[in-house]
Amino acid sequence: MGSSRNVTEPRWRKSSYSGNTGGDCVEVAELGSVVAVRDSKDPGVGMLRLSPEAYAAFVGHVAVE
Repeated sequence: MGSSRNVTEPRWRKSSYSGNTGGDCVEVAELGSVVAVRDSKDPGVGMLRLSPEAYAAFVGHVAVE
């Protein structure tokens, strides 16, 4: 069947919505059918797991114009 990924080792990337100043960085990773979000400055605190729809709503609320 399809490939499986070890969800304990997600591939984190800096969110395109994070600023370029190096300060407040949010990292995201796709974990199967969910999107994980964490603070790059303190990754050991944990992650927030969201459905793709919830992540889109989250981004819509925190995006700065």
